[in-house]
Amino acid sequence: MATLVHKQAATGALTGLALGDALGYPTEFNDVPTIVATHGPWREMPLPEPARVSDDTQMTLALGRAVRTAMDRGPLTPAGLLGPLREEFVAWYESPENNRAPGRTCLTACSLLKDESRPWQDASQIHSKGCGADMRVAPLGLVQGLSDEQRAGAAQLQSALTHGHPTALAASDLTAHAVRLLAQGAEPAGLVGLLRSYALDNRGRYHERWLGDLWRRAGDPRPERFIARGWDECLAVLDRLEQAVRTVSPETDPCLATGEGWIAEEALATGLLCFLLFPGEPLTALRRAACTAGDSDSIACLAGAFAGSYLGAQAWPAEWADRIEYRSDLLTLGALWDS
Repeated sequence: MATLVHKQAATGALTGLALGDALGYPTEFNDVPTIVATHGPWREMPLPEPARVSDDTQMTLALGRAVRTAMDRGPLTPAGLLGPLREEFVAWYESPENNRAPGRTCLTACSLLKDESRPWQDASQIHSKGCGADMRVAPLGLVQGLSDEQRAGAAQLQSALTHGHPTALAASDLTAHAVRLLAQGAEPAGLVGLLRSYALDNRGRYHERWLGDLWRRAGDPRPERFIARGWDECLAVLDRLEQAVRTVSPETDPCLATGEGWIAEEALATGLLCFLLFPGEPLTALRRAACTAGDSDSIACLAGAFAGSYLGAQAWPAEWADRIEYRSDLLTLGALWDS
């Protein structure tokens, strides 16, 4: 715990997530030659001015506020988290600042969540495994005092409110676990193996207390079959990641090895790959993630969360960190979870 507090992992992770988001926001939807032609060599990419973020950071803050509200009222439980989470997601949906190219799945689900008489499971987009839930889950890897069951259940619940596909649930759980491991001091060289073990251990575990009967909407015969489909896809992408870490040149677009990041398991893997290629060079990791042909802002925000969790707040130079949009909100949540 002393190491976690000393390095300010929560502040580092949230700051890194937002910086990656701001760096990748202008490059999303462009191929690498176009990015280089517009922004210069990838290793020298500057932080945009102003350093505006996308819906990735906005929804991360929404989740963080919901978790804070729930835990201010007592231990984290499904019933205690659901209300604040639903309120925060609807508030994001209705906000005039929700103008940063948000994903269709989040918009559709949050519109349905406005009807409080509707069970949240009926709002969930059960066939979507887009990266929208994965990119925002980092706070659940940073909150102190949670049990493994609370962290996993909450990570999957926050995904399920919008992205109900089992791979979105499993990838969100796995991302929160990766953030927690790095915050606690796990070495990057062993991270993929730790994640593989976690995925195998949880492959047949359906968190019914947190998810209710969500599985029935997917047509699977049993809840265990439903969730195993998601873990199997995550295990497959971890295989690709393990190979990529050993063989990929840093000068090559990481998306060619682990996917473009539009779907949850590929966003996790490609964000991790960018971090693992440069575990001691956080700005280089962010720049590599932002100079990709895929969902650059989501890949870069995940890379930033991993790097910040591992290296702490000192990873980010003040001339970058002080310019990021929503800086005060990021610092407030970071200070809460670093203490």
